[in-house]
Amino acid sequence: MKILHTADLHLGRQFMGLSLEEDHEVILDQILETLVVERADVLVIAGDIFDRASPPNSSIRQFNRFLKRLSEETDAAVVMISGNHDSGDRIEAMSVFSSASRVLVRGIADAVETPLVLRDEHGEFAFSALPFSYEYAAREVFGDESISAPADVIAAQIAAAKGQVPEGARWVVVAHAFVAGGAVGEAERALTRVGGIETVPSDVFEGADYVALGHLHKPQEVGANHIRYSGAPLAFGFDEAGSKKSMTIVDLKAEGVDIHIVPFRPIRQVHSLTGAFAELLAGTPSEDFIQAILTDEVPLIDPMKRLRATYPNACHLAYARQARAPESKAIGTGQTAVNPIEMVGEFIKVVRGRETDANETAIVADTLHQAASEEEQT
Repeated sequence: MKILHTADLHLGRQFMGLSLEEDHEVILDQILETLVVERADVLVIAGDIFDRASPPNSSIRQFNRFLKRLSEETDAAVVMISGNHDSGDRIEAMSVFSSASRVLVRGIADAVETPLVLRDEHGEFAFSALPFSYEYAAREVFGDESISAPADVIAAQIAAAKGQVPEGARWVVVAHAFVAGGAVGEAERALTRVGGIETVPSDVFEGADYVALGHLHKPQEVGANHIRYSGAPLAFGFDEAGSKKSMTIVDLKAEGVDIHIVPFRPIRQVHSLTGAFAELLAGTPSEDFIQAILTDEVPLIDPMKRLRATYPNACHLAYARQARAPESKAIGTGQTAVNPIEMVGEFIKVVRGRETDANETAIVADTLHQAASEEEQT
């Protein structure tokens, strides 16, 4: 059974005010192309299909065209969930006219997580699609007032899903969460209230043969090789300059899992250029998204307008001399808030001179989550 795993399309998103509709169209074409070339049996989209709960009509039409082509040009089954950017009701509505034998679309959490069961020559596969849910909604769905963090939500969904998996079936879980140990970027929106702990321990997925995750935009494994983020197909910020985007191909065999990636080929990349204004202006023309960091000591007149003659999609400009050195930044002076796990990680890095690994980060997350739960109960 071969799966194409992708996530975090964020249809309708803009890059610093510039439309990404054409970029997304190319990416959707590449997903269809790869489904055919790889002969994938299942397409998994692990949440954040749209960038916001009320996406522009053009993005809805774009995704509808994609689904129509998917059904006409491939034989792939579809497993799809809502993410924290999506409207769960909107995604759930897509399931109304779907074929129950080949499609599983989940937008709203349910106390009975019925899987999509497919078969190959080696037996059955059960796909459990766990849509993103906030704690308050999960408490109502599962009738459990102790649910107070994303880890509790996922644990409740996993418990509900496990009971529905046929005996002897290989199990694939699709979820949208921040699993402990994952590398986060600037574009990911927090999954819990301010001050809460949003990470989920990787061992909550024990028993699954593959876990297809969404939310973090960098392709990566967390906790184990079979627990993976496909990453977003496009870069959405300059912190991702130079990053490689890909979709994940998962071949579930009778015994074991083979995983490889297929790179996306975006029509526009993200670059950060540093240098004197005259040097940048004389550079190679590019349609890519450009951030210009000028090393000139004297402010220039309308440099962005002039740079756009060479880089039409230049969208951010700053002067290097205005950037404060990292060591001069002090806590409480307007820094972006960090979550408790990042704070502990930074402290450990200062004390012993190296960053925490994935297992250590998971231990920190579990400890903080337990402390937060105990505090809430007192």
